[in-house]
Amino acid sequence: MRLGIMIGYAAKKISLPMELIKTADELGVYAVWASEAYGSDAVTPLAWIGAQTKNIKLGTAIMQMPGRTPANTAMTAMTLNQLSEGRFLLGLGMSGPQVVEGWHGVSYHKPLTRTREYIQILRKIFAREERLSHEGQFYQIPYQGAGSTGLGKSLKSTLDPAPEIPIYLAAIGPKNVQLAAEIADGWLPIFFSPTKYKEIYQDQVDLGISKAANGKTLDDFDIAPMVSVVMNDNLEVACNQLRPMLAIYIGGMGSRGKNFYHDLACRIGYEEAANEIQDLYLAGEKGKAMMAVPEELIDEIALVGPKERIKERLIAWIDSPITTMNLTIFDTETLRIVVDLLQEI
Repeated sequence: MRLGIMIGYAAKKISLPMELIKTADELGVYAVWASEAYGSDAVTPLAWIGAQTKNIKLGTAIMQMPGRTPANTAMTAMTLNQLSEGRFLLGLGMSGPQVVEGWHGVSYHKPLTRTREYIQILRKIFAREERLSHEGQFYQIPYQGAGSTGLGKSLKSTLDPAPEIPIYLAAIGPKNVQLAAEIADGWLPIFFSPTKYKEIYQDQVDLGISKAANGKTLDDFDIAPMVSVVMNDNLEVACNQLRPMLAIYIGGMGSRGKNFYHDLACRIGYEEAANEIQDLYLAGEKGKAMMAVPEELIDEIALVGPKERIKERLIAWIDSPITTMNLTIFDTETLRIVVDLLQEI
């Protein structure tokens, strides 16, 4: 099992944890992943990081598909992949309707169909075997619709082909997980329960892989969840560090009835707690919403507590089908300890 690190997105002012990233590079950590919401983007930090590191892969977790045309995403991916000498990992996601329609100003309609078309176009551009054309429900290249000049022509990228760039999908709902297993090289799950993989995820992953082309198997699919790590001798203190983030996602990332993270918490087995967190958060009781996050949920999807407890809990992750564990980690010492623990187990 490989390790990655998640650095998230910026709030107010961007500041990159370069000491942590450089330590990860020295320790042989597989990848560093940057995110975006509706402030800092996921790509610019990776260019900055790539210039100051040697081996670590540079991943987007995620680039929002609705914010870019497929061709623009392909241009960015191929450029950064060349500049980094093949270190780029393209993580994509649809985000949610609140951000897609409220920030990017485009429709969220039929996200699965959009995603499939988007990745089909990317693969054509990366392969550079023929001039780009696509006739789909959402993308028409060259464009010949309303307002077209009729002058559009099929083109090839001016850059060399890059079919080796792996494409990851951030997927939460069952149908999206199935799609990721079918058409992507990897999956970036959030709030992942290693002990409930068979119960929650396996059917969708297996079905998606069964629909894939070219004899794809589970060995060809990188399951790469985000896993928060808080090492502290006081378990309650460790859990409290993660409660604000979980309360925001479960309670406030979306509207009532359209919050993917709330729905995921329900599927993991915490429906009553998820409903309470959402009710409190939407009522403006954010502090109470944080304290309503169960310790059991935190323990299931994160690594918290003293060193020896984290070592014990790591076994469930190692025994699961995941192939890359992407750590949300806050200091170099904890990173070094986790690397050592994995070598000991």
